[in-house]
Amino acid sequence: MNKELDFIQTMFDSIAPKYDFLNRFLSFRQDIHWRKEMVKAAKLREHDLALDVACGTCDVSIEIQKQLHDKCRVFSADFSHKMLLFARKKIKNHININLVAGNALSLPFKKNLFDAVFIAFGIRNIMDRKGALKAFKKTLKKGGRVVVLELTTPAPGLLKDLYILYFKKMLPRVGAFFSKDRNAYTYLPESVLKFPESKEFAKIMKDTGFKNIKFKSMTFGIVTLFTGENH
Repeated sequence: MNKELDFIQTMFDSIAPKYDFLNRFLSFRQDIHWRKEMVKAAKLREHDLALDVACGTCDVSIEIQKQLHDKCRVFSADFSHKMLLFARKKIKNHININLVAGNALSLPFKKNLFDAVFIAFGIRNIMDRKGALKAFKKTLKKGGRVVVLELTTPAPGLLKDLYILYFKKMLPRVGAFFSKDRNAYTYLPESVLKFPESKEFAKIMKDTGFKNIKFKSMTFGIVTLFTGENH
């Protein structure tokens, strides 16, 4: 594992115990709504096969099962073993969720397998984003969808100024207080501010070979939902 991946893995292992609480608290529970919209965007049907990359504690996987009445099989992959340990406790009532240890750049699945691939709040942590998208594309069936949910930066203006103030000053302190990991919640705003603008990321998706690419901002632009189809 290279130094970059080692740092990210160690960071997520350290914040795993407080990860769900901080997601709800720091987003004012908007993350629940965002994931609902993400799953809807995939247009899954019962008995489809889905992949949840960088699954964390399986919030997306569980939302899939809620919307599909536990009739969609999901493989949930993450390289943080601590995250998977907490995920295992959460999915005990969902028999169609299967946990897998692995990272986005080397997925242990055969080609043309999935009807949809999801990644929520994970693509910004991958420097080789095109490489990750290519890996997702290989695992998708023809016509399958990739759905990316990511934190983004609002358009220039007062809201952006307030957002950056919250992100750079308040969020690291609150995150560090609860998680006991100052680096993780200092890294978070830095990684979001460095993430490409939506049009630029959509172009990366297009260059990777996805078609019918769409994106929409939610909650004043602090998150963006991207979708694309495999052809």
